[in-house]
Amino acid sequence: MASLTSISQSHTLLKKPNFTPSIPHNLSSSFTPRDFLFSKTQSFKLPQMASRSYVVSASTTETPRKRYPGGAKGFVEEMRFVAMKLHTKEQAKEGEKEVKQPEEHSVPKWEPSIDGYLKFLVDSKLVYDTLESIIDKAAFPIYAEFRNTGLERSEKLAKDLQWFEEQGYAIPEPSSPGITYAEYLKEISDKDPQAFICHFYNTYFAHSAGGRMIGKKVAQQILNNRELEFYKWDGDLSQLLQNVRDKLNKVAESWTRDEKNHCLEETEKSFKHSGEILRLILS
Repeated sequence: MASLTSISQSHTLLKKPNFTPSIPHNLSSSFTPRDFLFSKTQSFKLPQMASRSYVVSASTTETPRKRYPGGAKGFVEEMRFVAMKLHTKEQAKEGEKEVKQPEEHSVPKWEPSIDGYLKFLVDSKLVYDTLESIIDKAAFPIYAEFRNTGLERSEKLAKDLQWFEEQGYAIPEPSSPGITYAEYLKEISDKDPQAFICHFYNTYFAHSAGGRMIGKKVAQQILNNRELEFYKWDGDLSQLLQNVRDKLNKVAESWTRDEKNHCLEETEKSFKHSGEILRLILS
């Protein structure tokens, strides 16, 4: 493939009425699902309990329960909230991230290359192959809940790479960002289901929103507006996403608060690995 123009912005595209989607120019914000914006990693603290007043009668005492932003709507909303905080104000109104590293600043001009885009697609396929293999094998029973969701991307990417090959392009081998991320996913999937679910959620939901914007920009610049299979879904995408969102909320109902927090804390690593793969487009 040849070139691409900016990176998309978020998860909230489909859902947040006060959010105006735009395509940021910095590579630190990569695919961005409806439930979050995508950016380079930043440390964060989980939300603290807001103070509340309680009326205590002579016979009963109400014990305050710690509340987490979005918790009343389900755990997926908590994941979205944490992810939003990892963005700059430029990327999202809820963002709190401060731009500190040179690579976090806006890119003056997007000049993707066909070689770089192919590297991105190949590494993305490796990651989706790994995620879908882990789900299929289901080392933990909860993984089986996410088989055949309709969000799977591996076969779609295989068709796209075949198309590029038919056009005369050489398909590269997976590179370090994809290999490193795939190995990490295998490692955590066998021992840390909460961490793995965080990566599962971020990867699929991000691609369904921000990833589609990236695909559209690439198609406009270098593919004569050809839409790749990577950016197509069979069926109503919004319903497919809602089905998975419901499953994620259901699975998290059995988790302790510590397990939920552990899942949320893994968001940074998910952004880091996916951001490294995204930056291959400009290589």
